[in-house]
Amino acid sequence: MVSTVNKPSGSDELRPGVKVPAKETILTPRFYTTDFDEMAKMDLSVNEEEMEAIIEEFRVDYNRHHFVRDESFDVSFDGIEGKTRELFVEFLERSCTAEFSGFLLYKELGRRLKNKNPLLAEGFNLMSRDEARHAGFLNKAMTDFNLSLDLGFLTKSRSYTFFKPKFIFYATYLSEKIGYWRYIKIYRHLEKNPQDQIYPIFKFFENWCQDENRHGDFFDALMKTQPNILNDWRARLWCRFFLLSVFATMYLNDTQRSGFYESLGLDARQFDKEVIYETNNTAGRVFPIILDVEKPEFYERLETCVSNNENLREIVESEAPAPVKFLRKLPAYISNATNLISLYFMKPIRVDQLEGTVR
Repeated sequence: MVSTVNKPSGSDELRPGVKVPAKETILTPRFYTTDFDEMAKMDLSVNEEEMEAIIEEFRVDYNRHHFVRDESFDVSFDGIEGKTRELFVEFLERSCTAEFSGFLLYKELGRRLKNKNPLLAEGFNLMSRDEARHAGFLNKAMTDFNLSLDLGFLTKSRSYTFFKPKFIFYATYLSEKIGYWRYIKIYRHLEKNPQDQIYPIFKFFENWCQDENRHGDFFDALMKTQPNILNDWRARLWCRFFLLSVFATMYLNDTQRSGFYESLGLDARQFDKEVIYETNNTAGRVFPIILDVEKPEFYERLETCVSNNENLREIVESEAPAPVKFLRKLPAYISNATNLISLYFMKPIRVDQLEGTVR
Protein backbone atom coordinates (compact mmCIF):
# COMPACT_ATOMS: atom_id res chain seq x y z
CA MET A 1 0.00 0.00 0.00
CA VAL A 2 1.17 3.54 -0.74
CA SER A 3 1.44 5.85 2.27
CA THR A 4 -0.89 8.84 2.39
CA VAL A 5 0.89 10.77 5.07
CA ASN A 6 4.52 11.34 4.09
CA LYS A 7 4.68 14.48 1.97
CA PRO A 8 7.75 16.55 1.06
CA SER A 9 8.29 19.57 3.25
CA GLY A 10 7.38 22.88 1.65
CA SER A 11 4.77 21.32 -0.66
CA ASP A 12 1.95 23.89 -0.55
CA GLU A 13 -1.37 22.51 -1.77
CA LEU A 14 -4.22 23.99 -3.82
CA ARG A 15 -6.40 21.39 -2.14
CA PRO A 16 -5.60 18.12 -0.38
CA GLY A 17 -3.16 16.10 -2.48
CA VAL A 18 -2.87 18.70 -5.29
CA LYS A 19 0.39 20.63 -5.33
CA VAL A 20 0.65 24.35 -5.94
CA PRO A 21 2.71 24.65 -9.16
CA ALA A 22 6.30 25.74 -8.70
CA LYS A 23 6.89 29.46 -9.07
CA GLU A 24 7.86 30.52 -12.60
CA THR A 25 11.48 31.61 -12.95
CA ILE A 26 13.92 32.03 -15.81
CA LEU A 27 15.03 28.40 -15.28
CA THR A 28 11.60 26.71 -15.07
CA PRO A 29 9.91 24.94 -18.04
CA ARG A 30 7.97 27.43 -20.14
CA PHE A 31 4.70 27.32 -22.08
CA TYR A 32 4.83 28.51 -25.70
CA THR A 33 2.61 29.87 -28.44
CA THR A 34 3.52 30.86 -32.00
CA ASP A 35 2.35 32.36 -35.31
CA PHE A 36 -0.06 29.66 -36.47
CA ASP A 37 -0.77 31.35 -39.81
CA GLU A 38 2.91 31.43 -40.71
CA MET A 39 3.23 27.77 -39.77
CA ALA A 40 0.20 26.84 -41.90
CA LYS A 41 1.76 28.41 -45.01
CA MET A 42 4.96 26.35 -44.83
CA ASP A 43 5.80 24.42 -47.97
CA LEU A 44 7.12 20.96 -47.02
CA SER A 45 7.92 19.78 -50.55
CA VAL A 46 11.72 20.20 -50.22
CA ASN A 47 11.83 17.41 -47.63
CA GLU A 48 8.30 15.97 -47.70
CA GLU A 49 9.42 12.37 -48.19
CA GLU A 50 11.42 12.37 -44.94
CA MET A 51 8.57 14.11 -43.12
CA GLU A 52 6.13 11.44 -44.32
CA ALA A 53 8.50 8.65 -43.21
CA ILE A 54 8.82 10.07 -39.69
CA ILE A 55 5.07 10.58 -39.37
CA GLU A 56 4.55 6.99 -40.45
CA GLU A 57 6.71 5.97 -37.47
CA PHE A 58 4.43 8.08 -35.27
CA ARG A 59 1.41 6.25 -36.71
CA VAL A 60 2.89 2.87 -35.80
CA ASP A 61 2.93 4.06 -32.17
CA TYR A 62 5.67 1.80 -30.81
CA ASN A 63 4.99 2.85 -27.20
CA ARG A 64 1.23 2.35 -27.34
CA HIS A 65 1.35 -0.21 -24.50
CA HIS A 66 4.50 1.01 -22.77
CA PHE A 67 3.20 3.49 -20.19
CA VAL A 68 1.41 1.02 -17.94
CA ARG A 69 2.32 0.92 -14.27
CA ASP A 70 3.27 -2.54 -13.06
CA GLU A 71 3.57 -4.20 -9.64
CA SER A 72 6.86 -2.41 -8.92
CA PHE A 73 4.78 0.68 -8.09
CA ASP A 74 2.58 -1.21 -5.60
CA VAL A 75 4.83 -0.49 -2.63
CA SER A 76 5.47 2.33 -0.19
CA PHE A 77 8.07 4.90 -1.18
CA ASP A 78 8.35 6.34 2.32
CA GLY A 79 11.94 5.10 2.30
CA ILE A 80 12.73 8.03 0.01
CA GLU A 81 12.86 10.69 2.71
CA GLY A 82 13.82 14.27 3.52
CA LYS A 83 15.68 16.28 0.92
CA THR A 84 15.88 13.34 -1.48
CA ARG A 85 12.09 13.01 -1.43
CA GLU A 86 11.72 16.75 -2.02
CA LEU A 87 14.11 16.58 -4.98
CA PHE A 88 12.28 13.57 -6.43
CA VAL A 89 8.97 15.42 -6.35
CA GLU A 90 10.61 18.46 -7.91
CA PHE A 91 12.08 16.29 -10.68
CA LEU A 92 8.68 14.73 -11.38
CA GLU A 93 6.94 18.12 -11.34
CA ARG A 94 9.46 19.79 -13.65
CA SER A 95 9.37 16.83 -16.04
CA CYS A 96 5.56 16.70 -16.01
CA THR A 97 5.32 20.45 -16.63
CA ALA A 98 7.76 20.26 -19.56
CA GLU A 99 5.91 17.33 -21.16
CA PHE A 100 2.53 19.01 -20.62
CA SER A 101 3.87 22.20 -22.18
CA GLY A 102 4.81 20.19 -25.28
CA PHE A 103 1.36 18.57 -25.33
CA LEU A 104 -0.42 21.94 -25.24
CA LEU A 105 1.71 23.45 -28.01
CA TYR A 106 1.54 20.41 -30.30
CA LYS A 107 -2.19 19.92 -29.73
CA GLU A 108 -2.96 23.54 -30.59
CA LEU A 109 -0.75 23.35 -33.69
CA GLY A 110 -2.53 20.19 -34.80
CA ARG A 111 -5.92 21.85 -34.33
CA ARG A 112 -5.00 25.11 -36.07
CA LEU A 113 -3.24 23.44 -39.04
CA LYS A 114 -5.75 20.62 -39.66
CA ASN A 115 -7.44 22.17 -42.71
CA LYS A 116 -4.45 24.20 -43.93
CA ASN A 117 -1.43 21.88 -43.73
CA PRO A 118 -2.75 18.34 -43.05
CA LEU A 119 0.58 16.49 -43.00
CA LEU A 120 2.12 18.94 -40.56
CA ALA A 121 -1.05 18.89 -38.46
CA GLU A 122 -0.96 15.10 -38.24
CA GLY A 123 2.64 15.15 -37.07
CA PHE A 124 1.84 17.59 -34.29
CA ASN A 125 -1.28 15.68 -33.24
CA LEU A 126 0.64 12.42 -32.97
CA MET A 127 3.40 14.08 -30.95
CA SER A 128 0.79 15.62 -28.65
CA ARG A 129 -0.50 12.08 -28.04
CA ASP A 130 2.98 11.03 -26.89
CA GLU A 131 3.46 14.08 -24.69
CA ALA A 132 0.07 13.54 -23.04
CA ARG A 133 1.11 10.00 -22.12
CA HIS A 134 4.42 11.22 -20.70
CA ALA A 135 2.79 13.98 -18.65
CA GLY A 136 0.09 11.66 -17.35
CA PHE A 137 2.60 8.98 -16.37
CA LEU A 138 4.73 11.52 -14.51
CA ASN A 139 1.72 13.06 -12.78
CA LYS A 140 0.58 9.61 -11.67
CA ALA A 141 4.10 9.01 -10.32
CA MET A 142 3.72 12.10 -8.14
CA THR A 143 0.82 10.38 -6.37
CA ASP A 144 3.36 7.86 -5.03
CA PHE A 145 4.60 10.84 -3.02
CA ASN A 146 1.02 11.80 -2.12
CA LEU A 147 0.83 14.80 -4.46
CA SER A 148 -0.22 15.58 -8.04
CA LEU A 149 -0.57 18.55 -10.37
CA ASP A 150 -3.88 20.02 -11.50
CA LEU A 151 -3.00 20.25 -15.20
CA GLY A 152 -6.16 22.21 -15.99
CA PHE A 153 -5.16 24.83 -13.44
CA LEU A 154 -1.63 24.84 -14.88
CA THR A 155 -3.04 25.51 -18.36
CA LYS A 156 -4.85 28.63 -17.16
CA SER A 157 -2.35 29.95 -14.62
CA ARG A 158 0.88 29.82 -16.60
CA SER A 159 2.04 32.67 -18.80
CA TYR A 160 2.74 31.81 -22.44
CA THR A 161 5.89 32.89 -24.29
CA PHE A 162 5.45 33.83 -27.97
CA PHE A 163 8.12 32.45 -30.31
CA LYS A 164 8.16 32.74 -34.08
CA PRO A 165 7.99 29.31 -35.75
CA LYS A 166 11.72 29.08 -36.45
CA PHE A 167 12.49 29.73 -32.77
CA ILE A 168 9.95 27.06 -31.80
CA PHE A 169 11.82 24.67 -34.12
CA TYR A 170 15.25 25.46 -32.65
CA ALA A 171 14.03 25.24 -29.05
CA THR A 172 11.85 22.15 -29.33
CA TYR A 173 14.39 20.26 -31.44
CA LEU A 174 17.02 20.79 -28.75
CA SER A 175 14.56 20.07 -25.95
CA GLU A 176 13.60 16.71 -27.50
CA LYS A 177 17.19 15.68 -28.28
CA ILE A 178 18.57 16.68 -24.90
CA GLY A 179 15.66 14.80 -23.35
CA TYR A 180 16.68 11.71 -25.30
CA TRP A 181 20.28 11.86 -24.08
CA ARG A 182 19.27 12.53 -20.48
CA TYR A 183 16.85 9.62 -20.35
CA ILE A 184 19.06 7.09 -22.09
CA LYS A 185 22.09 7.92 -19.94
CA ILE A 186 20.09 7.58 -16.72
CA TYR A 187 18.64 4.30 -17.98
CA ARG A 188 22.04 2.86 -18.97
CA HIS A 189 23.60 3.90 -15.67
CA LEU A 190 20.84 2.24 -13.63
CA GLU A 191 20.93 -0.84 -15.83
CA LYS A 192 24.59 -1.27 -14.83
CA ASN A 193 23.98 -0.22 -11.22
CA PRO A 194 20.62 -1.72 -10.17
CA GLN A 195 21.35 -0.93 -6.51
CA ASP A 196 20.72 2.74 -7.39
CA GLN A 197 17.27 2.00 -8.91
CA ILE A 198 15.37 3.48 -5.97
CA TYR A 199 12.21 4.31 -7.93
CA PRO A 200 10.69 2.27 -10.81
CA ILE A 201 9.92 5.08 -13.28
CA PHE A 202 13.49 4.99 -14.56
CA LYS A 203 12.97 1.45 -15.89
CA PHE A 204 10.65 2.98 -18.49
CA PHE A 205 13.26 5.38 -19.86
CA GLU A 206 14.74 3.13 -22.58
CA ASN A 207 11.58 3.07 -24.72
CA TRP A 208 10.42 6.46 -23.48
CA CYS A 209 13.49 8.24 -24.77
CA GLN A 210 12.80 6.91 -28.28
CA ASP A 211 9.68 9.10 -28.34
CA GLU A 212 11.93 12.07 -27.59
CA ASN A 213 14.33 11.00 -30.31
CA ARG A 214 11.60 10.63 -32.95
CA HIS A 215 10.15 14.02 -31.99
CA GLY A 216 13.59 15.57 -32.44
CA ASP A 217 13.89 13.88 -35.84
CA PHE A 218 10.54 15.41 -36.80
CA PHE A 219 11.85 18.92 -36.11
CA ASP A 220 15.12 18.08 -37.87
CA ALA A 221 13.17 17.13 -41.00
CA LEU A 222 10.83 20.11 -40.62
CA MET A 223 13.72 22.58 -40.43
CA LYS A 224 15.18 21.05 -43.59
CA THR A 225 11.94 21.91 -45.41
CA GLN A 226 12.72 25.56 -44.63
CA PRO A 227 16.40 25.94 -45.66
CA ASN A 228 16.31 29.69 -45.02
CA ILE A 229 16.25 29.09 -41.25
CA LEU A 230 19.46 27.05 -41.38
CA ASN A 231 21.74 28.43 -44.07
CA ASP A 232 22.54 32.07 -43.39
CA TRP A 233 24.41 34.17 -40.83
CA ARG A 234 21.23 34.80 -38.83
CA ALA A 235 20.73 31.05 -38.43
CA ARG A 236 24.25 30.69 -37.08
CA LEU A 237 23.62 33.39 -34.49
CA TRP A 238 20.27 31.99 -33.41
CA CYS A 239 21.46 28.38 -33.28
CA ARG A 240 24.34 29.50 -31.08
CA PHE A 241 21.90 31.33 -28.82
CA PHE A 242 19.56 28.37 -28.39
CA LEU A 243 22.36 25.86 -27.87
CA LEU A 244 23.84 28.01 -25.13
CA SER A 245 20.45 28.72 -23.56
CA VAL A 246 19.50 25.04 -23.36
CA PHE A 247 22.91 23.89 -22.11
CA ALA A 248 23.33 26.65 -19.54
CA THR A 249 19.79 26.20 -18.22
CA MET A 250 20.28 22.47 -17.75
CA TYR A 251 23.69 22.88 -16.11
CA LEU A 252 22.54 25.56 -13.68
CA ASN A 253 19.41 23.60 -12.79
CA ASP A 254 21.15 20.28 -12.31
CA THR A 255 24.09 21.53 -10.25
CA GLN A 256 21.55 23.22 -7.98
CA ARG A 257 19.84 19.82 -7.60
CA SER A 258 22.92 17.61 -7.45
CA GLY A 259 21.41 15.67 -4.55
CA PHE A 260 18.83 14.18 -6.92
CA TYR A 261 21.58 12.76 -9.13
CA GLU A 262 23.58 11.58 -6.13
CA SER A 263 20.54 9.55 -5.03
CA LEU A 264 20.82 7.71 -8.38
CA GLY A 265 24.57 7.23 -8.04
CA LEU A 266 25.37 9.94 -10.59
CA ASP A 267 27.56 13.02 -10.45
CA ALA A 268 25.42 15.90 -11.74
CA ARG A 269 28.30 17.78 -13.37
CA GLN A 270 29.75 14.77 -15.15
CA PHE A 271 26.28 13.67 -16.23
CA ASP A 272 25.53 17.10 -17.71
CA LYS A 273 28.87 17.29 -19.49
CA GLU A 274 28.19 13.97 -21.19
CA VAL A 275 24.64 14.99 -22.14
CA ILE A 276 25.82 18.36 -23.46
CA TYR A 277 28.59 16.74 -25.51
CA GLU A 278 26.20 14.25 -27.11
CA THR A 279 23.42 16.79 -27.74
CA ASN A 280 25.90 19.26 -29.23
CA ASN A 281 27.19 16.61 -31.63
CA THR A 282 23.65 15.54 -32.52
CA ALA A 283 22.70 19.15 -33.28
CA GLY A 284 25.55 19.25 -35.78
CA ARG A 285 23.49 17.02 -38.06
CA VAL A 286 21.08 19.88 -38.75
CA PHE A 287 22.41 23.12 -37.21
CA PRO A 288 25.08 25.03 -39.20
CA ILE A 289 27.18 25.53 -36.04
CA ILE A 290 27.76 23.84 -32.70
CA LEU A 291 29.44 25.10 -29.53
CA ASP A 292 33.03 24.36 -28.55
CA VAL A 293 31.97 22.60 -25.35
CA GLU A 294 35.36 20.89 -24.95
CA LYS A 295 37.12 24.21 -24.45
CA PRO A 296 37.92 24.58 -20.70
CA GLU A 297 36.54 28.13 -20.67
CA PHE A 298 33.04 26.79 -21.40
CA TYR A 299 32.59 25.07 -18.04
CA GLU A 300 34.77 27.52 -16.12
CA ARG A 301 32.32 30.29 -16.96
CA LEU A 302 29.30 28.11 -16.21
CA GLU A 303 30.81 27.26 -12.82
CA THR A 304 31.13 30.96 -12.08
CA CYS A 305 27.40 31.28 -12.79
CA VAL A 306 26.74 28.32 -10.47
CA SER A 307 28.62 30.09 -7.67
CA ASN A 308 26.76 33.33 -8.37
CA ASN A 309 23.42 31.53 -8.16
CA GLU A 310 24.38 29.99 -4.82
CA ASN A 311 25.19 33.48 -3.53
CA LEU A 312 21.86 34.77 -4.84
CA ARG A 313 19.97 32.04 -2.98
CA GLU A 314 21.78 32.91 0.25
CA ILE A 315 20.86 36.58 -0.20
CA VAL A 316 17.20 35.72 -0.87
CA GLU A 317 17.08 33.59 2.28
CA SER A 318 18.71 36.27 4.42
CA GLU A 319 16.74 38.64 6.63
CA ALA A 320 18.16 41.81 5.09
CA PRO A 321 15.74 44.55 3.91
CA ALA A 322 14.65 44.32 0.25
CA PRO A 323 16.74 47.31 -0.95
CA VAL A 324 19.86 45.84 0.67
CA LYS A 325 19.16 42.45 -0.90
CA PHE A 326 18.84 44.07 -4.32
CA LEU A 327 22.19 45.86 -3.99
CA ARG A 328 23.87 42.68 -2.80
CA LYS A 329 22.45 40.77 -5.78
CA LEU A 330 23.72 43.22 -8.41
CA PRO A 331 27.33 41.93 -8.62
CA ALA A 332 26.07 38.35 -9.14
CA TYR A 333 23.60 39.46 -11.82
CA ILE A 334 26.31 41.43 -13.64
CA SER A 335 28.77 38.53 -13.38
CA ASN A 336 26.20 36.06 -14.75
CA ALA A 337 25.39 38.35 -17.66
CA THR A 338 29.08 38.93 -18.42
CA ASN A 339 29.91 35.23 -18.38
CA LEU A 340 26.93 34.18 -20.49
CA ILE A 341 27.64 36.92 -23.04
CA SER A 342 31.28 35.80 -23.14
CA LEU A 343 30.14 32.22 -23.76
CA TYR A 344 27.87 33.39 -26.55
CA PHE A 345 30.74 35.16 -28.30
CA MET A 346 33.16 32.28 -27.77
CA LYS A 347 34.10 31.02 -31.23
CA PRO A 348 31.68 28.26 -32.29
CA ILE A 349 32.45 25.32 -34.57
CA ARG A 350 31.24 25.60 -38.17
CA VAL A 351 29.82 22.22 -39.13
CA ASP A 352 30.66 22.73 -42.81
CA GLN A 353 34.33 23.04 -41.84
CA LEU A 354 34.45 19.68 -40.05
CA GLU A 355 36.00 17.84 -42.96
CA GLY A 356 35.81 14.08 -42.63
CA THR A 357 34.33 14.30 -39.13
CA VAL A 358 31.45 11.99 -38.32
CA ARG A 359 29.18 13.55 -35.73
